[in-house]
Amino acid sequence: MRIAIDQDVCIGSGQCALTAPSVFTQDDDGFGQVLPGREDGAGDPLAREAVRACPVQAITVDDA
Repeated sequence: MRIAIDQDVCIGSGQCALTAPSVFTQDDDGFGQVLPGREDGAGDPLAREAVRACPVQAITVDDA
């Protein structure tokens, strides 16, 4: 699994960081970021829930 956030789409709602704080954080401007080394979801079962929680679908998951 590979998680990415499209910074051009993200509106900074923070739902990702609230749902899966071990995988996501927010930058100084409030936009979502995947924590370094956590691009694989870090085994957190809430990572996929955070993807679904994004109101603008800025987060993508590649299962390849």
